[in-house]
Amino acid sequence: MTTEEKRERLAEIETQLAILPAGTLTYKTIKGKKQPYLQWVEDGRSVSRYIRKAERERVLAEIEERKRLREERRAILAELGRPTASGAGTIRETGAAYAAAGEYRTQVVTGKPLAQMAEAVSGWQKRDCFPWLWEYLTGAVRDRVLLIYGLRRTGKTTLIRQAVGELLKAGKRNAAYIKLRTTDTMSELNRDLQRLQERGFQYVFLDEVTLMRDFIDAAAVLSDIYAASGMKLVLSGTDSLGFWLAKHDELYDRTISIHTTWIPFREHSRLLGTTDIDDYIRYGGTLRAGDPDYSLYGRAAEEAAFRNEESTRRYIDTAVCRNIQHALATCEEGTHFRHLAELYERNELTGAIQRIIEDSNHRFLLSVLTRPFQSRDLGAAAWELRKERDPDRQTSVLDEIDRKEISRRLAELLEIREKEEQTIGLTTVHVSELKEYLLALDLIMDCPQETLIPNADPLEHILFTQPGLRFAQVEALLYALIKNPAFAARSERERKFVTEKILSDVYGRLLEEIVVYETVRTLPARTRAFPLDFGDGSDLDLLVYHEEDDTCSLYEVKHSMARVPEQSRILRDPEKCRLIAAKYGRIRERVVLYRGETQDPEPDGVRYQNVAEYLRDLPAFPTRH
Repeated sequence: MTTEEKRERLAEIETQLAILPAGTLTYKTIKGKKQPYLQWVEDGRSVSRYIRKAERERVLAEIEERKRLREERRAILAELGRPTASGAGTIRETGAAYAAAGEYRTQVVTGKPLAQMAEAVSGWQKRDCFPWLWEYLTGAVRDRVLLIYGLRRTGKTTLIRQAVGELLKAGKRNAAYIKLRTTDTMSELNRDLQRLQERGFQYVFLDEVTLMRDFIDAAAVLSDIYAASGMKLVLSGTDSLGFWLAKHDELYDRTISIHTTWIPFREHSRLLGTTDIDDYIRYGGTLRAGDPDYSLYGRAAEEAAFRNEESTRRYIDTAVCRNIQHALATCEEGTHFRHLAELYERNELTGAIQRIIEDSNHRFLLSVLTRPFQSRDLGAAAWELRKERDPDRQTSVLDEIDRKEISRRLAELLEIREKEEQTIGLTTVHVSELKEYLLALDLIMDCPQETLIPNADPLEHILFTQPGLRFAQVEALLYALIKNPAFAARSERERKFVTEKILSDVYGRLLEEIVVYETVRTLPARTRAFPLDFGDGSDLDLLVYHEEDDTCSLYEVKHSMARVPEQSRILRDPEKCRLIAAKYGRIRERVVLYRGETQDPEPDGVRYQNVAEYLRDLPAFPTRH
């Protein structure tokens, strides 16, 4: 592993250790029988808890996993030249990295070491949400803490280091940075904050604060005591759900929030120096691994979290599944698990989260590949292959493949691989609760598709905030599908050509989702945006309704460089336009968003616009809540 990969692995280990039970296994003799207990030290005293029969297998396995992870952490620290403390196994930096060594219980950084941390990112561009952070630090707001939260690799720690740098430039030297660990407690943090306050520190940044097991249940002290007395507290962590739970309980109405999970194309393009929309489809959703020099983009594919199915599943596991599991396990002793408790007790909660995400992507690809031939997906690909002018590239393979067999194969893929190992089936209640948490993590958004069918309810339409995550899993599923025997019997040339055609359709559908999602997220007041179903098998990719003047704008999204009459068929259909106008008012504009150059409106008013330009021109989304 590279140095950056080792640092990233350390962060993953810290997150996993936060979920696992602290302590060691011990036995007590009760009425002549040895009974297992979990024993640990809390506030200087020994504490133990009886391990019930129903949970023994899981707890014992978790204790062994904790031992293994601590050994792995110790080995990585040794390779990095960073010794570990004896006994507790906690991380301790050497030298002057932490101010007033021995005076603080947690890892407090001030003075020169803090300036060095800020200097390392001084040349980097800032995320769009940085002004909200700076406004909090320099404004008059009191009684509130600021939360920076989001999934891994979305720039949270970099934001903090940049803010420290700006404070130092402004001559404000009374700033401190605290890197929290799984072994830290709120009582220790409280002691250190008291000492910092006594010494005149006004700006304190608490990084990875959600790693503390008692953070959620004791978070109110941060706003009620320290923020109320004038201290500016910035809290950061990858446990987005933990912050969400704290906001709705301990920190209710005492927070300002900055959510970093969503990185829109406009910001992605600026930070990473790329204008290629396909790069965003393949890798979008996280910044580069390690310390991203945002001015360089060359190795993004190799370093992206979503470079392949394996890396994507690992990201979902460490950034999403463990996020939810950690938050629910540490909050009020797990009472927020609700109906998920039984899954957690049997070690199936992580698998359930993975299955819901995978199921959404399976259904997405199913809709791409199994629409009727007259639609624009697999049928369109078959039509294009039949009319290919180059005789060497003509093929009818998509006509000859048994579409029922494709559906059957997809249905198999929709089943969970380890389903026979599950002791509890996923119910609609489980799914509903887990979707609630995925929404809280800002990983998905429900954008219902409206319809012109009388009295029909809108259709559920789930969008992902990280297109790279979606693409990697869909691409992997696509290649599994291509193992269809009828398809495999074709020549390598035919299979490659057809694969590229189908994958092009996947690109097209994902581009549609990106345009819809980013439009919805940046809408001004009294404006709605949604896909529209006509009820006859056709649909409009995006309709934007302007309530203020009862008008609408119509968009078709095409992953194409060329202008083809078929692309604007719905936009030019008089009857469909009449139906739209009857429900959504006068049509302001009709636009085809594609990858070619922006053109002047055609004689009938239809306009072609470059999709990257459209996305870059959308307003910045106010990520403060």
